[in-house]
This record gives sequence, structure tokens and C-alpha cells, in this order.
Amino acid sequence: MPVTAFSALACPLDNAPLVREGMSWRCGNGHCFDIASQGYANLLPVQLKRSRDPGDSKEMVAARRRFLNAGHYQPIADAVSRLTLDGLTENAACLDAGSGEGYYLRRLAAIAEQQGQSLTVLGLDISKWAVLAAAKQDKRPTWVVGSNARLPVLDGRLDRLLCLFGFPVYVEFARVLRPGGQLIQVDAGPEHLAELRAIIYPTLKAERPAKLDTPAGFQPIDSESLRFGFTLHGQEPIADLLAMTPHLFRASAEGKARLAALIELALTADVRLTRYARTG
Repeated sequence: MPVTAFSALACPLDNAPLVREGMSWRCGNGHCFDIASQGYANLLPVQLKRSRDPGDSKEMVAARRRFLNAGHYQPIADAVSRLTLDGLTENAACLDAGSGEGYYLRRLAAIAEQQGQSLTVLGLDISKWAVLAAAKQDKRPTWVVGSNARLPVLDGRLDRLLCLFGFPVYVEFARVLRPGGQLIQVDAGPEHLAELRAIIYPTLKAERPAKLDTPAGFQPIDSESLRFGFTLHGQEPIADLLAMTPHLFRASAEGKARLAALIELALTADVRLTRYARTG
């Protein structure tokens, strides 16, 4: 099978190599992390958490799962897969840093198998609910609860690292990528979901584009924009979209009520995909 689990994990407490023993990951210093029956491990110790239950809630994860599995963002997933697989060698290692419920990695795995490309795959998210949902849907990757601020990955072991609508920590990304390894980053463009924002906010503000400065330890390869339209039919898909975005917490009660009254909503997806190569 071309897509297999990733094994070059590091202990989140001392960065020592983790070795799988049965249903646990253990390091040489005696730290042990159990693998849940659903197939994931929690590599975010309580002393590294900033809150009791960080990341997306169970409800937000369920909304994102329904929305993404309906295929609305498949053009984004296919573009990410194309860039990720471009120029890869056999048995390349890939991490999705902020993998959510695993949609983009599942699409990458499907396209890799179609092309006969072998991958070792790791999905990481700070939300235990997201990682649980991902592990239930696909057993092939390694799934872990963890933080981008302290990736539980050994130095220089990755060929590709994905950061999709996430929170990049470039120092950590540079540490875990091999020299010449690539970071694929996806950010919202200025018109992304503009129609949704026009409904829930009294004054529409353009999305602020992410900074284009090249991060330390990287050099730019290329950047491309992707824009397409899609339509949501029914109140539940519209509510799911709101629930999976930061707008859920920013919109007023009046804005949410206007959105909840709709039974159809035409939208624009506008994203920028950028590739960087790890220098050194």
C-alpha cells in the first residue's frame, strides 16, 4: 500500500526518539504515550497546553467534516496534492501541521495511490476531537494530538510539510524538514467567502492577506492563486460553513440570524498557495 504510517516521532518532553511498543510510544528516558483504541496518540502533555481543551470543539469538527466531505473545497485539496507530489521521491515523508479531521490528507493519499506514489504520512492537530475524527476515517496515516509550537518530530525527517489555513511556526517547520524539503502553505485571499462576510457583518472588510515575507530558513519556489465559486443548498450546510470558520465567534447575533434565514448561498473561494524550500 503506497500510503503508510510515519514513525520518526520525537518525545514532546525531551525530543528523544519515540519507539512504538504495542499500543504505546516510548522514549529512552522512560516517557510513555498510549495509543488510543481509535488509533491516535496524544503527544500534547498537559504542561504544554494553554487551555484544558485547546483547538476546535467537537461541534466545530463535526461541521467541518460534513462541509469538506461534501466536496466544496476539493479544488483546493487537489491543488495542494499536486504541489505536494511534484518532484517527490519514493517513500517521502509528509506532515499536515494542523490536519483537522484529515480531509486534505485523505485526498492526498487517494491521489498518491492513483499515481503509484509511496508516502509516509503524519497528521497533527491541537484538537483531540479533530484527531479522533481523522483516525476514525483513515487508519493508514499516523495521527497525533500535538502543537505546531513544538512538533513531536525528529529533526530533518520530512520531505513535505503542509500548513493549510493554519498557524505556521517557521522555526519548527525548518527544524523538521530536510534540506530541500518543501513547505506548502495555503492562506485565504482577499475575496475568500466575501458573500458570507457581507451577510454577517454590518461593514464588509477585505480579508487581510498574509505577509509575503520569506520566512527564515526558507527560499520561495512559487505562488499561485486559486479562485472558484460554489453554492450551498440548505440551512445545515450554510450553518456548517459558519461553524468551521473564525467568523462563528466574530459575528453578531443579528448577523448570525440573517445567515440562518437563508436556504441557499452562492460563495467565492479565493486562496493563495505558496511553496517554500528549506535551505541549508
